[in-house]
Amino acid sequence: MKNKHLFLFILLFVGLVFILSTTYTVLAEKDRRYYENTGEVVWEIDTKEKVVALTFDDGPHPKHTGEILDLLAKYNAKATFFVVGENIEKAPDILLRQYNEGHDIANHTYTHPIKTTIPKLEAELKKTNDLIYSITGHYPELFRPVEGQYTDEMIESVVKQGYKVVMWSWHLDTEDWKDPGVHRIVKTVLKGTEPGNVILFHDGGSNRSQTVKALEKILPELQKQGYKFVTITELLYMNNENEK
Repeated sequence: MKNKHLFLFILLFVGLVFILSTTYTVLAEKDRRYYENTGEVVWEIDTKEKVVALTFDDGPHPKHTGEILDLLAKYNAKATFFVVGENIEKAPDILLRQYNEGHDIANHTYTHPIKTTIPKLEAELKKTNDLIYSITGHYPELFRPVEGQYTDEMIESVVKQGYKVVMWSWHLDTEDWKDPGVHRIVKTVLKGTEPGNVILFHDGGSNRSQTVKALEKILPELQKQGYKFVTITELLYMNNENEK
């Protein structure tokens, strides 16, 4: 009997940890299926074509983003960078390089606030928008919530501003911001990648040398498997074409 109670306790504890670890999915009353049907939020697309979207949050970083861009160029890969306004001001030349080399530039707020009000979020998005436009002559159309946390009110607000909200394939959060080790980052990606997936990396916020070293292994291996690396814009275009 004691063993049974212990098992139930462990089961409940694991369930609670899982719920807490996926907070962003329960802050909104409307579920993923609803937002995928409306097209307001994308996690990945359903396709048999071997394409995958590499996404990078929290940059640009003066050193590591440049290293990542060198690797992407080497393997003819395109990516999507969710940039933070404060970091743009520290590395405007890197942002311009990202744009000139054909990568998607997307909004990831100005100060990377974990929690904020809708009016403050709107102000942050506008400030970062204006910065991006002042450097590239282009306004971003994609937005990723900080830490993937969103509410229905947030989605409604950013969609009204013309954004598509971009998340990532749940099993392809590399958690590289935790510095889990190059091997673990590589294993997460190579073990889990399927056509149409969106992979989450970070190029800013801290030392991203593990991410760079992991990409040195990931890019050639996925390319060897026949994958093409596309931007979120390209992925969404393919999805729209598939639905016709």
